Amino acid sequence: MKKILLILLPVILIAGFTLLYQKVNADDGTKTGGLMDKKILIAYFSWGGNTRSIAQKIHAQTGGDIFEIKPVTPYPNDYNETAYGIAKEQKDKGIHPPINNIDAAPYDVIFVGTPAWWYTMAPPVMTFLENNNFEGKTIVPFITHGGGGGYTIDKDMEKLAKGSTVLKPLVVYENGGPGIDKEIKSWIDKL
Repeated sequence: MKKILLILLPVILIAGFTLLYQKVNADDGTKTGGLMDKKILIAYFSWGGNTRSIAQKIHAQTGGDIFEIKPVTPYPNDYNETAYGIAKEQKDKGIHPPINNIDAAPYDVIFVGTPAWWYTMAPPVMTFLENNNFEGKTIVPFITHGGGGGYTIDKDMEKLAKGSTVLKPLVVYENGGPGIDKEIKSWIDKL
């Protein structure tokens, strides 16, 4: 019996270390977390490019389809005119501008990206959430900001995406900096 154990012990140890090595070094580009068998959409609005950058990084890690939410009438390139003019007026008056839309019906999980504008999501994202039926879907918010944080944007999304489950958002300052890929992976793995 001792001889069998002495023979099997090295085999078990080698097999164990091999599996551990493969798990630690696995990066085969496949979907992570509980998203393996889900139909995924990454829908985002980006004015300055930060939200677009995060959306592309999420897409690289999850696969699925990616869709940029664009207002029919684009915002001006001037920050002050956009932020302190049009965006503030839309927020104050509850205006949700017309957008190019996508039908979210075929998707199970919808990552929804927005910059934080005036303590909530950008108005085109509100339009996207209002224009689709999210009953039984999972919404995964990701929010970029210039210093104010994520506010209650995930709660605001719950109100507009009726019947959905809204998960914990990823909140990113500007474009997230050099460690953002690892931060995104860690966030996705916890979904």
